[in-house]
Amino acid sequence: MTSIFQQALGADFDRLHPQLRRRFSVGLDSGEACTGRGVMERVWHGGRWVRPFLALGATRNILLPRAGRDVPFTIENVPFTDSYGRETVTFVRTFAFPDGPRRFDATMVHSPERGCVVDYLGTHQHLATDLRLSVDGAGALVIRSGEHRFREGPVDARVPELIGGDAVVRESYDEAAGRFRIRVAVTNRRFGPLFGYEGSFTAAYAPAGRVRQDLRPVREEARA
Repeated sequence: MTSIFQQALGADFDRLHPQLRRRFSVGLDSGEACTGRGVMERVWHGGRWVRPFLALGATRNILLPRAGRDVPFTIENVPFTDSYGRETVTFVRTFAFPDGPRRFDATMVHSPERGCVVDYLGTHQHLATDLRLSVDGAGALVIRSGEHRFREGPVDARVPELIGGDAVVRESYDEAAGRFRIRVAVTNRRFGPLFGYEGSFTAAYAPAGRVRQDLRPVREEARA
């Protein structure tokens, strides 16, 4: 069994920089977890009209309602088997803002039916987003979001593009600095930039063991 990212990328996985290959090999098969620690040089959001939406999303650790410079950052990637038997990897990002930490939580699974990685956002997995992965000419991983779906009880609805956000993530490895570099931008097709961040971090690996309860979502969603 390979990691969910290897399954999504197929042969292109081997085109990733070696440090990225190790980081995105994290999974049940590797038995490793990865913790990245660094600094986001810039965390930003769009105009004032965006703030209420960011604040609402922040109640479920989905969006970042703060902006800042040189913000300490941690990302925890831990594999586990969810309650539906799926291999899952946590993407829990903690930003240490001066007024207190803010989290941006996600858990990811590979969906053979959808042919991609599905990103469940937030503490309750209310939002499911298709992620399309690719490798650029420099061996960096590029992730682009696709369709968003809202799931709560009997509700199963596609999020309209008018209120959805398109995310582009690029993660690379800087040989000279010995650090991973990441750039994230989320935009709305009509209203423009929503939020994003960019910075760098180092990574440490450890046996995965049992995933901490605070890294798992409060509620898990069966529908991809």
